[in-house]
Amino acid sequence: MITVAIAKGRMQDDALKLLGKAGVHLHPTALASRRLAVEDSSGDYRFIFVKPMDVPVYVEHGIADCGIVGRDVILETQADVLIPLDLGIAHCQLVVAAIDKDVLTRSLGMLRIATKYSHLASSHFGALGIPVEIISLSGSVELAPVLGLADAIVDLSETGRTLQENGLKVVDVITESTGRFVVNRASYQLKADKLTRFTHSIEAALGLATK
Repeated sequence: MITVAIAKGRMQDDALKLLGKAGVHLHPTALASRRLAVEDSSGDYRFIFVKPMDVPVYVEHGIADCGIVGRDVILETQADVLIPLDLGIAHCQLVVAAIDKDVLTRSLGMLRIATKYSHLASSHFGALGIPVEIISLSGSVELAPVLGLADAIVDLSETGRTLQENGLKVVDVITESTGRFVVNRASYQLKADKLTRFTHSIEAALGLATK
C-alpha cells in the first residue's frame, strides 16, 4: 500500500479531482467522515489529510510515501523530498501586502512583518537589504496591519479579494506557487514500481504521458 499525504484546505478538492482522473477514487462516505486516514476503493492507497505545512514533514520522514502540497510550503519547510511533478493546481502567489503601498520605499527603519512564512520572508527582505522583525502568526494575518501589529504581511494570495476586503494592497510578489507531487527518497527506491505507476497515472491525468 502507498500512503499519500494530502494538504487539507484549498488544495484538497483539486488534488482529489486530479487523483480521480488518475483512477484513484475515495468513497464519498470516507470523505464525509472525520477520519484523517482513509483507503481508496481498491485498497492500494491510504490517504492521510494533514495541514499543508505538515505534508513535507510526513513525506520526508517516510510516514507518507508521497504527497500533494504547494510549492510555497516546500520552499518554506526546506524539506528533503523529491519533486517529480508540477500538478498545476491551486495556483497562487506569495506576496507582500500592506495598507500603505509605499511601505517598502519609505524610511521606517525596521519593518514588522506578520506571516507564517518566516523563512521565506526573512530571505526575501534580507536579499532586498531591508531589516525586518518577523511576527509569526498561524492564521488571519490580514488583521495584523489593520490592528497595528505589523507594517505588512507575507501571505498567499489567489484572487486578491481577501486582501482588498481588509484594505491591503500587494506591494511585492515573492514567488508563484502551484500544487506539487512530492515523494520520499527511500520510498522512491523501495516502492519504485508502485510509485512509478502512480506517477505515470497522474501524468496521464495531466495530459503529460508520453506516447
